Amino acid sequence: MITIVDYGLGNIKAFANVYKRLNIPACYASTAEQLQQASKLILPGVGAFDHAMHKLNNSGLRDTLDDLVLRKKIPVIGICVGMQMMAKSSEEGKSDGLGWINGTVKKFHFANEGEAKKYPLPHMGWNNITQLKSSSLIANLDDHKRFYFLHSYYFECVNSADVIASANYGFDYACVVNHENVYGIQCHPEKSHHNGVALLKNFAEL
Repeated sequence: MITIVDYGLGNIKAFANVYKRLNIPACYASTAEQLQQASKLILPGVGAFDHAMHKLNNSGLRDTLDDLVLRKKIPVIGICVGMQMMAKSSEEGKSDGLGWINGTVKKFHFANEGEAKKYPLPHMGWNNITQLKSSSLIANLDDHKRFYFLHSYYFECVNSADVIASANYGFDYACVVNHENVYGIQCHPEKSHHNGVALLKNFAEL
């Protein structure tokens, strides 16, 4: 069962609606007991890093999530801030991240005024992603892989082998990452029309 982690943040209904249209069973989990039924996990997220980590840490779900992901190796995908929470830390706040992928979250910074005006924050709207390595998560997408983004921070992996795809906003940055059973995407597949639907379908079939 694809299980959407309901810790009080993220547009969880949008993911459920996509899977309903695909006729793929999906459910929400707001208790540790409900999480135990998961064969795959979706960790959504919006807003600030510290607030998201505080909500998750106080949800009663954290220990079970760590057990499912780190010990039982259940596939999990983090979306937007959900991806950033998988890092060890973020420049946006002081809280520790989940540490599921070795990396840190950094704020977009542009050295001169011209670049800052050309690339305002947040990075909002449609952008192409560039596939860097083979992955079934982003298979069968359009040649021009366009997705919807809304963020001011980006994930920097310690190990470049963990980066599946990049996007460019003044410079190339990781927008799809993967280490073992842990996946993260910076864009919003639930807002990215047919490419987003295809990506969520691919995740269900991993």
